[in-house]
Amino acid sequence: MKKALRLAAALTAAAIILTSCGRAKTVTSADGSVKHLITATNPIVWDDIPDVDVIRVDDAYYMVSTTMYFMPGCPVMRSYDLVHWEIVCYVYDILEDNDQFNLVGDQNSYSRGQWASSIRYHDGFFYVLFCALDQNKTYIFKTADIESGEWERTEFNRVFYDASLFFDDDGRVYVVQGIGGVTITELLPDCSGVMPGGIDQPLLNSGIVDGLDGAEGSHFYKIDGTYYLLMISYATAEEGVARCELCYRCDTLTGEYEGKKVLCDSMGYYGNGVAQGGIVDTPEGDWYALLFQDHGSVGRVPCLQPVEWKDGWPMMGKDGKAVREVEVYSPETEWRESTFMQNDEFDESALSLYWQWNHNPDNDNWSLSERNGYLRIRTAKTVSDIFHVRNTLTHRTEGPKCSAEAKLDFSGLNPGDCAGIAAFQSLCGEVGVYIDADGKPHAYFASTQRGSEKYIHREEEISGSEIYLRINYNFSDVDEDGNITTNDTARFFYSLDGENWEKIGKSFTMNYNLDLFTGYRSALYCYSTETAGGCADFDWFHVLKGELPES
Repeated sequence: MKKALRLAAALTAAAIILTSCGRAKTVTSADGSVKHLITATNPIVWDDIPDVDVIRVDDAYYMVSTTMYFMPGCPVMRSYDLVHWEIVCYVYDILEDNDQFNLVGDQNSYSRGQWASSIRYHDGFFYVLFCALDQNKTYIFKTADIESGEWERTEFNRVFYDASLFFDDDGRVYVVQGIGGVTITELLPDCSGVMPGGIDQPLLNSGIVDGLDGAEGSHFYKIDGTYYLLMISYATAEEGVARCELCYRCDTLTGEYEGKKVLCDSMGYYGNGVAQGGIVDTPEGDWYALLFQDHGSVGRVPCLQPVEWKDGWPMMGKDGKAVREVEVYSPETEWRESTFMQNDEFDESALSLYWQWNHNPDNDNWSLSERNGYLRIRTAKTVSDIFHVRNTLTHRTEGPKCSAEAKLDFSGLNPGDCAGIAAFQSLCGEVGVYIDADGKPHAYFASTQRGSEKYIHREEEISGSEIYLRINYNFSDVDEDGNITTNDTARFFYSLDGENWEKIGKSFTMNYNLDLFTGYRSALYCYSTETAGGCADFDWFHVLKGELPES
């Protein structure tokens, strides 16, 4: 049924057992079956996970997102309750082996690459579709085993922009896509190409909803015989709120669609509306929308909203407002925070799934085995700055506060080499070690605006061969009274013994910039400005969320 039926209401003989564990409580039905009702707070994961799409297959939910130029790309995340998520695989290791993704000269795919994936399940196969504007292509990947299988790849030499893959009941398959004007294109049944002579035509103009033309981010469904298209509008639709979620519906595939705003609220954060994403039903018959919100320098964070079907429309949130807290049924016995940050001792044979390289890695010049228990990064060319460096290894940050630490052995660096940990975005902050022309090491803090020269704010000559490095991140938030608290700032520290820490440089203001189009990440880096061939050995990488260590 379209209408979301709350399990507690359906189980008329159910009893609520008041043995709550944190923010969870147990619901037991008359037949003895048990569910756990947890209350989660938005954002459900405070990471840069934009352009989300979600499906449910049996009791598992799968979510995909945009990671653009980071490799491996297009993470597949799994949950059993829409709240607790973990990465289970990536759709591809590299998207293309070309000069752009290999950072040859000034070529790159910053702010581009893989965009806005659509995930669907049909006849035993999982499909993921996305476009890459810089490649002027669309890709569809297909697998029977989403968690450990091989992906079959198909390329289209045309861009299906922010597209939704859709399998109709009659077995025909379509791509719905566009910005402003939406089109529909029929594919071959196995998604291996465009159907010759099939449907390939305009579908609707998004401006039929209050003149909000320019909507994008298609998510297309057929529910109880009605076709639905969800999109995001970046036009200011209501006072103080930009980015609203729109819905279009029609009783026939290519008929005349009507439209409606189904959510237009920012939860008090700079007017940034909660929008763009998919809807999904639960085994209990509830419906939810998994959307995202632009949230400053941390990036675009996923938010879960209840869906109530009213007069055939999927109205999101509650009473027209996005909710901060949402209840879901879960196999979890208690509420806990999901995290996409993990410690790494670099003592395994492979990197954790929570790492991604900036562009394609140069696999001949990094290793987990060359020095046991260390990540070694070796330079293969000279570069001008961190934005031209291959083998920069990135890890998500998390709001509202987090820190990242690394231990670095810099004995393998040569004059002109730099290595350390960076707050990586278009305005990048580095804390690390550089070797001067006389071979002497210096701890330093520097900032680089992409396209400009690196500026060293502070440096100190040091001794030894090891250093501990830390970045404290403080992201903007909204408190219980609706006030926006703190600015997006980072502070940088180093230590020569792992116990006594020194702050180096002043507070660093982070900016989310469309030049890279991704949230700030912690990045382990090593690069040469004079002579290639030096190496940096990272002993470990540790993260902490919450209260930040200062000393």
